[in-house]
Amino acid sequence: MRELSVVGVRVELPSNQPIVLLREVDGDRYLPIWIGAVEATAIAYEQQGVKPARPLTHDLLRDILKALEAPLKAVEITELKDNVFYADLLIGDELRVSARPSDSIALALRVGAPIRCADQVLTEAGIVIPDEQEDEVEKFREFLDQVRPEDFAG
Repeated sequence: MRELSVVGVRVELPSNQPIVLLREVDGDRYLPIWIGAVEATAIAYEQQGVKPARPLTHDLLRDILKALEAPLKAVEITELKDNVFYADLLIGDELRVSARPSDSIALALRVGAPIRCADQVLTEAGIVIPDEQEDEVEKFREFLDQVRPEDFAG
């Protein structure tokens, strides 16, 4: 397993499909995962520090885990099968719950849990961005500074 950090979310044009972009903490590979608009909004809200008036689903799950004293230890992106990513929530000392990567990432950001990815998944779906394309990543980061969660609403 390799630890990943969340670069951010963006809308892929012309399809208007949101993606979350992750990056290896100790490497140079990126992992793009196409996600739904609701999950993109949840991730963007948390990254931008937006606090909704009422808890979103991921906030509710965070609060339930806290109330049950069952901490989220980590998120693991475990598999890529038929172009679908699979992830597990590692809760407490022994519990492993299957979840969509997008929901897992939104929850991990809320509780500060590490996000990890199986080497095989990174080998299969990870991309290396050459140095000359790093300015594209910087443009993406600038985009993230300007985007609002409402931009992801269908």
